[in-house]
Amino acid sequence: MAEAVITRRGMGERGVEVRAMALVSAAHFVNHFQYLVLPPLFPLLKAELGIGFVELGFALTVSSFVGVAAQLPVGYLVDHLGARRMLVLGLIVAGLAYLGFGLAPSYSSLLLAMVFVGLANSVFHPADYAILSANVAPPRLGRAFSVHTFAGFLGNAVAPMTMLALAAGAGLDAALIAAGILALVVALPLVIARGVDAEVAPLHPAPTVGARGGMTSILTPTILGLTGFFALMSLSGSGISNFSVVALTSAFGTSLSVANIALTAYLTAQALGVLAGGFIADKTRRHAEVAALGYAVNAAIVLAIGMAGFAALPLILAMSGAGFLGGLIMPSRDMLVRAAAPPGAMGRTFGIVTSGFSIGGMIGPLMFGLAMDHGMPKAVFGISVMLMIAVAVVALVSDRRAAARRRMPMRAAAPAD
Repeated sequence: MAEAVITRRGMGERGVEVRAMALVSAAHFVNHFQYLVLPPLFPLLKAELGIGFVELGFALTVSSFVGVAAQLPVGYLVDHLGARRMLVLGLIVAGLAYLGFGLAPSYSSLLLAMVFVGLANSVFHPADYAILSANVAPPRLGRAFSVHTFAGFLGNAVAPMTMLALAAGAGLDAALIAAGILALVVALPLVIARGVDAEVAPLHPAPTVGARGGMTSILTPTILGLTGFFALMSLSGSGISNFSVVALTSAFGTSLSVANIALTAYLTAQALGVLAGGFIADKTRRHAEVAALGYAVNAAIVLAIGMAGFAALPLILAMSGAGFLGGLIMPSRDMLVRAAAPPGAMGRTFGIVTSGFSIGGMIGPLMFGLAMDHGMPKAVFGISVMLMIAVAVVALVSDRRAAARRRMPMRAAAPAD
C-alpha cells in the first residue's frame, strides 16, 4: 500500500477521492449500460438469429444465474487479489464477450457471451464498493455511494436509445461491437490508476478467530438478512419498473402515453433521490431507520396508486414521490452493508449481499407476470406494497442484530465489579 500512500500525498485526499469516484462510477455506468444492450435489440436479434423470444429470454437468465453463482468466489478474489485488478478484468471480459458476439453472431455464441457477461457482472459491486470504502473518507462515503449508484442509473437510461441508434446507423453487429469496445475503453484508465486500489487481504492469513471461523465469519445472520433485504428491494422495484405501465392501463384504463410518462417520472425521480440520499447518509448513523421510513412512506404512496386510479397529473406526482423515496434510501442501504462487513472482507460481503439483486431479478418478472396473466393488475401494486413493508422490517431487524453483535464484545471486555 506504499504506492497508494505516495499517490495520496501527491494528489491530496480529496483528489484521490474524486479520482476513485470517477473511475468506479464510469465502470458502474458501463455495467448498467450492458444490462440493456440486448433487450432493445431483441426484434433485430430474433430476425438475424432465427430464434424466438423465449430463447432470447433464456440467454438473459443464463447471465443472471452465472452472476449469482459467481458472487461469493469473485468477492473472495476481490479481497485477496485486489479490487482494481478484478474490476479491470471484469470490464475486459464483458467487453470481449460483446465484441466476440458481434463479430460472430449465432445463438451458441450469444449463450457463451452471456456466460462471460454474467461472470463479469459479479465483479462490479464488490470491487466498486471495496475501492470506494478504501479511498473515500467516512464523512463523505454516503455521497460517494450515491454518485456511484446514480452513474448506474444513467447507464440504464442511455443504453436503449444508444443501442437502437447504433443499430439503425451502423447495423446490429456494429452496435454489439461498439458496446464491447466501450467496456475496453473504460478499463484503460483503471489499468494505470494504481493508487486507488483497496487494501489486499493475505491469501493465507494468520490464524485469528475470523480466519478459523471460515465462512461463518462472512455468512452472519446480519449479512444474510441484508441479502434478503436486497432481494426484497429488487422484487418490489421490479413490479413498478417492469409492470406498472401494463397494470395501470389494465386496471384503470390509463392511457399508454400517461402510464409511460409516469414511469419515466418515477425512474427520473429515483435517480435524483439517490443523489439526495447521499447527503442524508453522511449526516446520520441511523441508516436502518432512514431505509425503513423511506420504504414505509413509499408503500403508502404505491398503495394509493394501486387503489385510487389517479388522473394524469396526480399519478405522475405520486409516481415521482415513490421514485424519489426509493432512491433516497439507497446510499443508506449501502452504508448498512459496509457497517456489517468484517475487516478485510468488504468484497465478499458486498458480493454476497448484492446477489440479492439477481435473485430478485429472476423471481420478480415471473411473479408479477403471473399476476397479470391471471387478470389481477392491481395485485402488481399490492404485492409491491407488501414487499416494501417487508423491506422496512428486514432493515430494522438486521440493524438490531448488528448492534447486538457489536455490543457483545464490549460486554465481554467490561471489567467485573
